[in-house]
Amino acid sequence: MQSTALTFSDDQAEAYDRLAAAFLGAGIDLVEGELSPMAEGRTSVLAVVGKAGSGKTMLLAQLYRGMKAAGVDIVSGDYEGKKRKDRRTLAILAPTNKAASVLRLRGVPATTIHRILYTPVYDPEFEKIAEWLAGTGTRPVVDSLAIPGMTEIALDRAHAFYQQVASIPGALAAAGLKGSDFIKGWKRREEPLDVGFVDESSMLDERQFEDLKEIFPTLVLFGDPAQLAPVGLSGEMVFDKLPETRRLVLSRIHRQTQDNPILDLAHALGDERLGFADFEALVQEKARVDGRVVVAERVEAALMARSPVLVWRNATRVRLIQAFRNAYGAPEDALLPGEPLICDGIELPLKHRKKRIDLEARGLIKGAQVIYLGDGTRDGFARLHVVGAEEPQVSAASIIKIEKPDEEEPFIPHAARMGATFLHGAAVTIHKAQGSQWEEVQVFAPDLQAAAFSGRSEAGVPLWKRLAYVAITRAQTRLYWVVRNRLARPTEPLSIDDLKRAPAPLALGEE
Repeated sequence: MQSTALTFSDDQAEAYDRLAAAFLGAGIDLVEGELSPMAEGRTSVLAVVGKAGSGKTMLLAQLYRGMKAAGVDIVSGDYEGKKRKDRRTLAILAPTNKAASVLRLRGVPATTIHRILYTPVYDPEFEKIAEWLAGTGTRPVVDSLAIPGMTEIALDRAHAFYQQVASIPGALAAAGLKGSDFIKGWKRREEPLDVGFVDESSMLDERQFEDLKEIFPTLVLFGDPAQLAPVGLSGEMVFDKLPETRRLVLSRIHRQTQDNPILDLAHALGDERLGFADFEALVQEKARVDGRVVVAERVEAALMARSPVLVWRNATRVRLIQAFRNAYGAPEDALLPGEPLICDGIELPLKHRKKRIDLEARGLIKGAQVIYLGDGTRDGFARLHVVGAEEPQVSAASIIKIEKPDEEEPFIPHAARMGATFLHGAAVTIHKAQGSQWEEVQVFAPDLQAAAFSGRSEAGVPLWKRLAYVAITRAQTRLYWVVRNRLARPTEPLSIDDLKRAPAPLALGEE
């Protein structure tokens, strides 16, 4: 613990020690940096729980570094090396692309649960480059590779990228290649792994939890007990059912978060005496003294293009989406490039299981945030940017539905016969926003007031408080507390200039 005591709080240090002891029992010695073969039949599930600002991510990152220093192989969703009998592995997972990308920005090579369930199949020529980059092979000779246009300079670029970001697809992209060049398909994982860390585990449902326990003999869940439980779990998260001895609680709020007005508001919701009117007064007080909290008289349409307005009621979501499209002059029979979407699942028959795997592996999973780039080159296809995905741009068979106020049937401006389905993403429910974060977030306060007036509770906590906690902790740098049902018109048209990379030509889905 000498290397971590200088940076950890007491509760983090205790959690680190207890987890290190659990890993030692599983044959991974973080202190001495020694590994033993994995014991067959041994299973262990632990949870690290704490509210926003308690240091869960810092602890996860430190444990990752300790594992890597001990010689544990890090398994990402983009490449998996050859099997070795003595190999010990760690995979760091999140339920959504956006949640995984938040960790990757902090230097932690996270991927989604889907990308671990399904592994990529590489073209043999590119497998040689991947093995070299991952440290399990020698540098390939350019002349021996059957890859048109590959040069020594391109290999150097790939190597330099990989030293900064441990992503095989990212490194190959730096060499001038596209995902369709080197990934030939996806297959369901056939063998279990070793150790798994799961961030944002409050989003897990029972089925996902059981799947993870089958894959990982040692599983560590990181979650926030104050968030909203998945629909159908009656306010309970999967880690709530673990024995107390298997739950490590982080309670201290760290110094770097103590001057954060957004987190101050989040933690104020823990006061049982606090009513909605008192909380709004607290928001206004914070806004007067700190620009990171803004009391807004109206919703900003320009912000909705990249970070959705967070609402409680579905009817509010539909009205705000319609107002957004009207503000940008979007035609009723088409989408504008730059309009945000939310993936609502995959509509494919069972015989097209491989196509489903392709779509999900590229990040088109339920709840994924997507930006519409334009029509694809094939009928029924759309070019899309999957926010937070490691290879974000793809062309896929798409069914896009836009709901309208007071109309039962959605308008469908873009329809393949089957493929990935999407709803508009300018506004989303707070439930669907879990696991995501944005630089700036707009929270629609009239909906939270309606939840307060309803008197509903979840797991003994007023529902409006849970909703407010999740909504405001989605904001990384600025929180807009919108108090009126109005929308400010944008001053500029929608654009996709901020999405720099050219769309991948790979077409996914069935026509």
